[in-house]
Amino acid sequence: MESDELRIGTAEREEAARLLADHFGMGRITPDEYETRVTDAYAATTLGDLRPLFRDLPQPHPGFFGPPPAYAQPTMQLPMYGPTADPYAPPAPMPYAPPMPVPYSYRSKTVAGVLQIVLPFGVGRFYTGQVGLGLLQLLVVMLTGVGVIWPIVDGILLLRDGGLDAQGRPLRP
Repeated sequence: MESDELRIGTAEREEAARLLADHFGMGRITPDEYETRVTDAYAATTLGDLRPLFRDLPQPHPGFFGPPPAYAQPTMQLPMYGPTADPYAPPAPMPYAPPMPVPYSYRSKTVAGVLQIVLPFGVGRFYTGQVGLGLLQLLVVMLTGVGVIWPIVDGILLLRDGGLDAQGRPLRP
């Protein structure tokens, strides 16, 4: 395909040296051969100067040498209609899999809501295990008398929508 008299540049010399390093790393050439071949690769000016450096080595050869001989090409052709699947990709989620059931808390949203309304200083939140929120409501109620509205509204919302316990599970209806 390419004429041996075609001049090469630095990129071709560096690709040849990199591929020789790969062959050296695989144990195909000795350290002395590697040093000699890399020196010759950097001194090369034409394709004809590089070809002998790879003549006794298997693939990979520099890409600018042209396609490999017919006996080195794979006989099976891959389909051209799309990329092949990545064998290391995580499996795709199954669209038909039913959703996992959410475990309910053993605490009731009704009890939590009634406690919030009847004892409006965070008792319902203590019941659900949310101690931080219960303490905050207790502090607001103790410091301001108007703060009693917050636990009552919170109790109504617990009765209507439910809530979560300290472990993030929904309260039992």
